[in-house]
Amino acid sequence: MASTNIMPNQNMKHVSFSENIRTTRSHSFGQVPLPKKTEETSTAARVSVVAASLVATAALATARPIIKTGSSLAHLWRQIQGSNDWEDLVQPKLHPLLREEIVRYGEFVNACYKAFDLDPTSKRYLNCKYGKKSMFREVGMESSGYEVTKYIYATPDISFPIQTVDSCGRWIGYVAVSSDESVRRLGRRDVVITFRGTVTNPEWIANLMSSLTPARLDPHNNRPDVKVEAGFLSLYTSDESECKFGLGSCREQLLSEVSRLLTKYKGEELSITVAGHSMGSSLALLLAYDIAELGLNKEKTPITVFSFGGPRVGNSGFKQRCEELGVKVLRIVNVNDPITKMPGVVFNENFRVLGGRYEFPWSCSCYAHVGVELVLDFFNVQNLSCVHDLETYISLLKCPKRLRIERDSTTVDILNRAREMLMGAQQFNLLPWRSSATDTVNFVQSQKT
Repeated sequence: MASTNIMPNQNMKHVSFSENIRTTRSHSFGQVPLPKKTEETSTAARVSVVAASLVATAALATARPIIKTGSSLAHLWRQIQGSNDWEDLVQPKLHPLLREEIVRYGEFVNACYKAFDLDPTSKRYLNCKYGKKSMFREVGMESSGYEVTKYIYATPDISFPIQTVDSCGRWIGYVAVSSDESVRRLGRRDVVITFRGTVTNPEWIANLMSSLTPARLDPHNNRPDVKVEAGFLSLYTSDESECKFGLGSCREQLLSEVSRLLTKYKGEELSITVAGHSMGSSLALLLAYDIAELGLNKEKTPITVFSFGGPRVGNSGFKQRCEELGVKVLRIVNVNDPITKMPGVVFNENFRVLGGRYEFPWSCSCYAHVGVELVLDFFNVQNLSCVHDLETYISLLKCPKRLRIERDSTTVDILNRAREMLMGAQQFNLLPWRSSATDTVNFVQSQKT
């Protein structure tokens, strides 16, 4: 199990998590030593020193508030949502409130898998099995304190000969908002958007496309230096305008609903929380960036992303812009999970700078992770796919000392999916996809050794 320490990385805050602690760090926030009293010290001088010390103490307390273990979420939700980039919350030990919130949002994402219909004989195949009002109850989350307001559908602008269903939009997640009763416990009205991971063949292709393209999500500023992975962007922006009953793009659905909810609850204390697993983490980050870039959170509503086993999404320009916009990202990552190392297995944030000082000319074409990284460590050679399994992530966070490797029948087996796509690519001689699929399988299998 990985221990809690700061891993050296020039471009990312990176923290390992375990119950065992190797390193600790002492803090003296709010503790300013006063000079010893001497007979020569005048009364005015003593008053001046004390006043200066109190001002310094207040400044330190304001800059970096101390979070006690027994503090309530209602009072500390901004720090838990990353207002200080989770400073002192992930090390030397993961704060219990933050742990609970990570698990809670992980369960919201897991609800996508539980409610997703994978029965090919069902009329709801590749859609949600339940209605919005009953979904949380059907997946065992009736006490979540949230209400589902909208289902989200998406499809990449990709045609693939071996897919067994048409490429129309498939249910990919939902939007929910905290109830009035939950607002008191949470300390604010929380709008949560969650996304599942990869299931269909077009989605797998979107995952395997590894070319960077300008995001161009702001109509007033194209920002050509801000680039994202082409497949993820396609999944986010493609629509079905040519279909008779086609939906708008995933992006249009989301921005419309988020705008509606922000308007409805205008004047309240609000937060926007976006969570996803695997490919869903990429959509979560694109949405968070999009909302901030367009300025939809006019009241400075905080935007936080909880990413579970997510791949890289964009280049260093994308990373820098997310930071400038104040998008907070906490990446929960298994060190043995190959998906978190893609795309950009070689050309990434660690490659773009030589010796920590000299930046290569092609650095803008290198992928870069965004945000703070919370690292887990689990692996089971008998069950290789567990390294990417969301339920395994959640199980370890819930009970680090007694991890049980169990998988729900609806959870996607990433290795089998990659093999299935590889076989289809060989049959149709789709060389680019075949090569990408081969690389994925080989990279996953290399984690055995």
